[in-house]
Amino acid sequence: MLLFVNQAIAQNDKQDELLFGVAYYDEYMPTERLDKDIEMMKAAGINFVRIAESTWSTVEPADNVYDFSHIDRVLDAMYKAGIKVIIGTPTYATPPWLVKKYPDIMAISKNGQFQYGARQQMDITNEHYRFHAERVIRKIMEHIKDHPAIIGYQLDNETKHYNTAGPNVQKAFVEYMKKKWPDLNKMNKAFGLDYWSNRINSWEEFPSVNGTINASLRAEFEKFRRGLVTEFLAWQAQIVREYSKPDQFITHNFDFDWRGYSYGLQPSVNHFEASKVMDVAGVDIYHPTQDDLTGMEIAFGGDMTRSIKNGKNYFVIETEAQGFPQWLPYPGQLRLQAFSHLASGASMVGYWHWHSIHNSAETYWKGLLSHDFEPNPTYMEAQTIGKDLKRLNKDLIGLKKDNQVAFLVSNEAQTGYDEFSWVFKTKYNDILRLYYDALYKLNVEVDMIDPSYLDFNKYKMIVVPAFYASSDAVLERLNAYVKQGGHVVYTFGSGVSDENVKVRHSLQPGIINEACGIQYNQFTVPKSVKLTSDKIKFDQATTDVDTWMEMVNAKGAKVLANYNHPVWGKYAAVTTNKYGKGEAMYVACKTTPEATEEILEQAVKSAGLWSDAQSLTFPITVKKGVNRAGKNIHYVFNYSAEQKTIQYPFAAGKELLSGKKVKKNSELKLAPWGVAIVESK
Repeated sequence: MLLFVNQAIAQNDKQDELLFGVAYYDEYMPTERLDKDIEMMKAAGINFVRIAESTWSTVEPADNVYDFSHIDRVLDAMYKAGIKVIIGTPTYATPPWLVKKYPDIMAISKNGQFQYGARQQMDITNEHYRFHAERVIRKIMEHIKDHPAIIGYQLDNETKHYNTAGPNVQKAFVEYMKKKWPDLNKMNKAFGLDYWSNRINSWEEFPSVNGTINASLRAEFEKFRRGLVTEFLAWQAQIVREYSKPDQFITHNFDFDWRGYSYGLQPSVNHFEASKVMDVAGVDIYHPTQDDLTGMEIAFGGDMTRSIKNGKNYFVIETEAQGFPQWLPYPGQLRLQAFSHLASGASMVGYWHWHSIHNSAETYWKGLLSHDFEPNPTYMEAQTIGKDLKRLNKDLIGLKKDNQVAFLVSNEAQTGYDEFSWVFKTKYNDILRLYYDALYKLNVEVDMIDPSYLDFNKYKMIVVPAFYASSDAVLERLNAYVKQGGHVVYTFGSGVSDENVKVRHSLQPGIINEACGIQYNQFTVPKSVKLTSDKIKFDQATTDVDTWMEMVNAKGAKVLANYNHPVWGKYAAVTTNKYGKGEAMYVACKTTPEATEEILEQAVKSAGLWSDAQSLTFPITVKKGVNRAGKNIHYVFNYSAEQKTIQYPFAAGKELLSGKKVKKNSELKLAPWGVAIVESK
């Protein structure tokens, strides 16, 4: 793998203007309308466009033949109009001539080789792909590097490993394993490869992992492939930095697990590692709208992206304007969404895309404009956003957040847990989002940290969902964190296996027993099981236990809830344990969203974090931060179709959108899908 020095600098600390814009593809337009588009962009307050990331075959129509005219005309026109430009490297979709010349560029997955047509089907390690990708990047950079319109560069696009698993990747994996495991005997033992005669007795006989039934080996391969993505982006960053200027940033648009919209931790990329070569972390966030708009995906994506760069402001490079037909926003929702991004710490809101494409796979993934290019209600609402961002720029830019709660997330735990999703009947992200969404509804803001994060003591409370695979060292650090005064909430499936996805042979949940004060060695799939408690005020209609339950015995822990069942009733479902100066909670089963909220309310109160924000609950959501002037900013959102009147619980200040003064404990009216932004000392 390429070794790199992290040269990334905090470019967004220097940013003096909130960025509001679109992806723009002049080369897709059916008619000449660049000047008209710019006129409409200016009317909407758009101050940046992202171009060029999609059109390798337009830039290089034949091998080593280049045409930069579509880039040049947009750069020149945008510069004349005062609109900034981000250039994307066009490497995520390969041109036909390249695949014709080198068919091996198409990735080979365990199911066979991809066929040309869709994007993101290449082998990012292929030598021919790398040669031509580097050449086209260098040709573009040499051509445009001195253009004054350019403020930064986007590397590739939503990069992942694309399930590449061909012979060259298998060979590279063996070399990776040789370095990690010089002693084959130790590897065989760590991975349990004696099972079903999978033992490997020489490196020469190391089989392809495509057919492996060994979860440990498959998890290690997934970790290796995530490393390929990190290396690929570092490689591109190194090339672009040879040409970029000190005042230009390098970013990338990370994405998430996809459930028809952005959902949870991306299994194919380690965001914490891959972001190290970026000056600014970027993200693509898509979510349901209309009656299904909750803001949860906006908040989750923002919290994740802000956290991977240690709390720095980030770019929303893509989000929907109209999007899929079912995403057409109700009046007010586009504004609500835009300010929700800023409230999580974004310093850019970018729509995919400006116009709607008239053919191809994304014909009905609509942009800010519809297919007729005429003003529409969504575009006109964007005009109000652009005006407000320009007017309030100095108040809203550079929001800094100081959260007291974090989620400990882990790609390794995700891979290990998901290997047995056929047993658990859930996936890692189901548990992560269950707990994240519950805290969101309680207006508890969070950061995201990974196992490499060293300062657990920065947080008063850490939520640890489905932490299935982990080293002893990380679990011992969590024990120490509790002992020193921290509060941890573990879910079922935590502490089960070591970092090699080998189940621990101690009583479960292994090392964290020490802080949790519990033990179990049996589990089952619940049928007609509910929770019962005299310590947590559950709504009994929402206490069903779903998909998984562990038979926990308290060994010093306080039982907060038991199973309501004639056989399993003697076992604990939720426990809490004082350990040193802190407290560890363990939830041994999958609970309903409503019961999860009740459990986490108990945890937040126990950690001493119940505050004014918790006097308001969903659909009223609250986010806070400190602006560059050192003033507090409170965003208050109404994620509902009804007007809401709340008692404003925070310090007196000025509501920035209306200019009106707001007193503590005074009434604050929020329109359907409305937002208020209050600045106070």
